Amino acid sequence: MYPSPFALCVVAIVTLGALGLPIGHSMVVASILYLLLQGLDLGTAAEQILNGLFNSYVLLAIPLFILAAELMNTGTLTGKLLQFCLMLVGRFNGGLGHVNVVANMIFAGMSGSAIADAVGIGRIIIGMMTRDGRYPVAYAGAITASAAIIGPIIPPSIPMVVYALVSDTSIGYLFLGGFVPGIMLGLAFMTMNSLIARRRGFPVEAPIPLREAPRIILRAFPALMLPVVLLFGIYGGVMTPTEGAAIAALYALFAAAVLYRAVTWHALYEAIFTSGKATTSIGMLIAGALAFNYVVTIENIPNQIALFLAGIQLSAGGFLLVVNLILLILGCLLEGTTILLIIIPIFIPTAKALGIDLVHFGVVVVVNIMIGLLTPPYGLLLFVLASMTKQPLGAIVREAAPFILAAIAVLAVITAWPGAVLWLPRLFRYTG
Repeated sequence: MYPSPFALCVVAIVTLGALGLPIGHSMVVASILYLLLQGLDLGTAAEQILNGLFNSYVLLAIPLFILAAELMNTGTLTGKLLQFCLMLVGRFNGGLGHVNVVANMIFAGMSGSAIADAVGIGRIIIGMMTRDGRYPVAYAGAITASAAIIGPIIPPSIPMVVYALVSDTSIGYLFLGGFVPGIMLGLAFMTMNSLIARRRGFPVEAPIPLREAPRIILRAFPALMLPVVLLFGIYGGVMTPTEGAAIAALYALFAAAVLYRAVTWHALYEAIFTSGKATTSIGMLIAGALAFNYVVTIENIPNQIALFLAGIQLSAGGFLLVVNLILLILGCLLEGTTILLIIIPIFIPTAKALGIDLVHFGVVVVVNIMIGLLTPPYGLLLFVLASMTKQPLGAIVREAAPFILAAIAVLAVITAWPGAVLWLPRLFRYTG
């Protein structure tokens, strides 16, 4: 008995990926192989990719948010934000760990990317934490990696834009749904940092004199205004999320170049070039997923899974528990955007059939995927911080373990209590 074309397609993706071909390219090649074996028009793959990429206004938000993050990382802006956070929470036990978390919560309103947050903040905060041996280098790297997952949960969020693409859900309400879980994650990480700091005797920072506060606030004010401009514009009905991404990029350029005078022509070129590379990488992944999703649709996989799950009579709570377990496992093995584009569309019909709100489901999914950035062996943030700190990966993983458990606890709460996600959207007239 010969394997089916779909089985060969999946084997091709896995094999090509294992051989080092980027997953987006692997999916395109495997999808063309499927069309060839089925005797279908090979041009359909190109048609699906072009229609999906060029007919989606939503996707424009991704390169613009990436550019905004790169521009905000340029110059002295991050240092001013960290000084502001040091003034707020530095005096508490484990103060620089708290500064790390709070800075990521503030920076979350600017970038929407965990990697951008980790790199942008990590360069400075890790140096602050490890100076004179105040904190172990591995711990500084671990809390930086952990705090960075808050970025794509508090809006704006690139993963939520991708989820909106595959689920046809409102980006604005998804962004609102991420606020409370993001704050819950921040508080959970700060609590864990306090407990660890108390047990291990980490130092307390000297309080910043009150007379310094106006100067620190004034210097950080232009950067702090970006999330305010963005979110009030979107929820005030002035702009769409995609237009908001463009405004965010323009404001970031204005703040960095005019207000802070921290951008040279070379730095601007580097920011645009880096944004272009990141956008191309994500775009190729989306292109591959669009082609492969066409294959999945032809094979009727979503409906088959929906029928299977209906057959075992899962409740909505049971379904969410199963999805969480699957995504936590897949997060150890796959990149988050791949999960969003390939796996999540399979679950959405069942979620709808069980009456699960798609905004709630989307936030739960994104939190899951962010935890996957911290879980070995694939956790991308672990590799980024291990490289940045020159520490063994195992040391970063050990130090990050308490924060991973704290994140899973928050995931359990928002899964069992949809109101934590939907309370804020409903204040803005969400009726889902």
